[in-house]
Amino acid sequence: MKLNDRARFSTICIHAGQEPDPSTGAIITPIYQTSTYVQEGLGQHKGYEYGRTHNPTRMALERNLAAIEAGVAGFAFASGMAAIDAILTRLESGDHVLVSDNTYGGTFRLFERVRRKFGLDFTYVDTSRLELIEPAITAKTKYLFIETPTNPMLQITDLAAASEIAHRHNVRVVVDNTFASPYIQQPLVLGADIVTHSTTKFLNGHSDSVGGIVVVKHEDDVEWLRFVQNAAGAILGPMDSFLVLRGTKTLDVRMERTNRNTQAIAEFLDAHPKVKQTIYPGLPSHPHHALARRQMRGFGGLISFDTGSIDNARQVLGRVRLMALAESLGGVETLISHPASMTHASVPPERRAMLGITDGLIRVSVGIEDLDDLKDDLTQALA
Repeated sequence: MKLNDRARFSTICIHAGQEPDPSTGAIITPIYQTSTYVQEGLGQHKGYEYGRTHNPTRMALERNLAAIEAGVAGFAFASGMAAIDAILTRLESGDHVLVSDNTYGGTFRLFERVRRKFGLDFTYVDTSRLELIEPAITAKTKYLFIETPTNPMLQITDLAAASEIAHRHNVRVVVDNTFASPYIQQPLVLGADIVTHSTTKFLNGHSDSVGGIVVVKHEDDVEWLRFVQNAAGAILGPMDSFLVLRGTKTLDVRMERTNRNTQAIAEFLDAHPKVKQTIYPGLPSHPHHALARRQMRGFGGLISFDTGSIDNARQVLGRVRLMALAESLGGVETLISHPASMTHASVPPERRAMLGITDGLIRVSVGIEDLDDLKDDLTQALA
């Protein structure tokens, strides 16, 4: 599937992995809220034995998201972090992972405070600077773990070029595509080997479900992740699976509106005298604007802007009325947050400073409300 083939993408979002229920004709995949399945006899069943191992609603979602990301199989987990942790189970003590330095705070916490204790090694580099990737690869490097755009600095990594570098050293490329969504970019098509999302965000789109997905394109990853999903049991439940399936049906139209709103809000902030800096790939001032135009379809729903100080940020965040002060992103409603004290509080202050995450930085996940209402809210909050 070509990324710019909108009609085909929209059709896949709505129909892939789902068929009308054979017993009733229901057009929407039912919520199979069951823990076990009756067997006809010893060793005789209809393909379903136990709820942790198989669930028809979850399997429909996994097929749907695998098709959306142009992979061979998908595996749904209880959260985005559970999905990332499952990817790490492919590794053994002593293995090395090269990571985008501006990775999500929860990912950094998992890598440094949990998985490092079990013998994995992690090195962080600015993967948007391709010249830094190859020198950091060692004989023990197994994964190049990339976030693009990054959270919250919105740096862009050239996925095709980075994948080519990694593959020369037999290193598999994992991409956290949460900030973009498959509407914006498809990492597997661009050369990556594994893609992961927090389905909580754009895929679900309605702020009412927590989950994660891993989509792969190599059969050996399929076998292992199927085993780990069952063995560790961090599965996505049927109700959450149903909610994400509901969300992907409108992914195309939601992201189209999100792109349009976010571009306009970024231009508004960029021209505002009280905003020190506006960070958005859709602005010509963004250092990776040209790459984003080439690699992405639209520039996404996230903006970061610097107010200059923690006091200024506190005033803005305390004055917004329509935008909700909350963590997370990717819903139909606009959320606003303070990365230094919220999403990246687990990152040491000196590391935040190195990454440019200042105390005055604010992040906005732009929703699909009326654009003028969003501008009015920011105008009065910045007044």
